[in-house]
Amino acid sequence: MSAPFILYLEGSRREEALRGLTVWVHHLLLPVYAREVTSNAPWCQRWWEHPEAVAQLYGLWMAWQELTDSRAGMTGPAVWHRDYLGHVMNALRDPSGPFAGCKPGGHRPKEPPKTEPRPA
Repeated sequence: MSAPFILYLEGSRREEALRGLTVWVHHLLLPVYAREVTSNAPWCQRWWEHPEAVAQLYGLWMAWQELTDSRAGMTGPAVWHRDYLGHVMNALRDPSGPFAGCKPGGHRPKEPPKTEPRPA
């Protein structure tokens, strides 16, 4: 049975999942796959405060765990690179993505779009 998605977790279960994700992001993903921060490829040092980043990175981490497991076969890592890594990193690092306006040493919280009530 698979673990629930991080956005559905609360309390200590969410904190535990976020701790594991943070270790993976800080010790594997960023050192190996994160390119230099520029205005065209932003990154937020407080990425965990961006719900979209948490959701995207958690999904990437879950896929990495599954596809780098020995049961995934020898092509599992190649599948992860091809099908998951680029898409997620491009979405997160897009100049209009979740880190837009964040700069090294400066986090900028984002406001979700406003909506109107749906007519009955």
